Amino acid sequence: MRTTSRYRATARMIAAIGVVALTAACSGNGGAAGGGDAANYPDENITIVVPFSAGGPTDTVTRMIAGPMATKLGGKIVVQNVEGAGGTVGAGDVARARPDGYTVLMHHIGMSTAPALYKSLGYKPLEDFETVGLVTEVPMTIVARKDFAPATLQDLVAHVKANANKVTLANAGIGAASHLCGLLFQSTTGVKLQEVPYQGTGPALTDLVGGQVDFMCDQTTNTSGQIAAGKVKAYAVTTPERVKSLPDLPTTTEAGLPQLKVSVWHGLYVPADTPPEIVQKLSEALKVALADQGVIDQMAKLGTAPVPAQDATPEAHRAKLDEQLGTWAKIIADSGVKVS
Repeated sequence: MRTTSRYRATARMIAAIGVVALTAACSGNGGAAGGGDAANYPDENITIVVPFSAGGPTDTVTRMIAGPMATKLGGKIVVQNVEGAGGTVGAGDVARARPDGYTVLMHHIGMSTAPALYKSLGYKPLEDFETVGLVTEVPMTIVARKDFAPATLQDLVAHVKANANKVTLANAGIGAASHLCGLLFQSTTGVKLQEVPYQGTGPALTDLVGGQVDFMCDQTTNTSGQIAAGKVKAYAVTTPERVKSLPDLPTTTEAGLPQLKVSVWHGLYVPADTPPEIVQKLSEALKVALADQGVIDQMAKLGTAPVPAQDATPEAHRAKLDEQLGTWAKIIADSGVKVS
């Protein structure tokens, strides 16, 4: 049986970090202690750890699905932000948590790139986690300061090749989605650019709008508003199909750079050895959340959509993770980037 001290510790943690609790509409849970009993799961709060700052894309997506998931599970979900080292601090915490289904991780593409980026990671994605299901794949956009000379994506490629030592490529920090997309852009075009890392997307976009840096590649969840407001110049979206919220923005294939395809996929994880019955309950709750019209509408405003139901499964998620680990290992190795 779980002790009351754990509840007191949890309460202190919530008060300290200001997490958001999303309570299910149904009642009758009662909060009884029960330990990782799959039949009674959940009988206490579930914590979804977001290894990035509050208000960022991964945090936003997590809070979208937490409410409907809690309703399906018949309990309460708390979202906790644990920042640091490109998402590896929060992921490491979850890898070491009890495998009882009460500590869940929401992570993005960074789960597949961290092993290649970090010399001392402390966990292995395929060995230390059970996959629950994919959530969404957020498109990336290539954007520049409003007065940047190149008019099209092909113009941009030609410009950076001719001015590689002058052009600045911003990103939100090592391991961030914008950093990864920037690496792929350089790998695809065969150009090494001056990268300017920031402490988060906000400062990077602020300087881009202000003209302090030339261009960057980042998620639609971050850039759609700036594009719609005309504050940045947009060249393309990095997915096979156009984004509904940005219908006039061509794909990289349409714009002449078909090799540049990348999306920031998100998925839910639990520690390895979590009982399969609990993993399945979480996966079923995820499917319900992704079919919720409110979630669909909110994601659409951010230029993304829930994955199909068949991808919100442990099997599809694990296959995606395995494939992406191999893909990014080569790209990152070729770039020479390594974090101690």
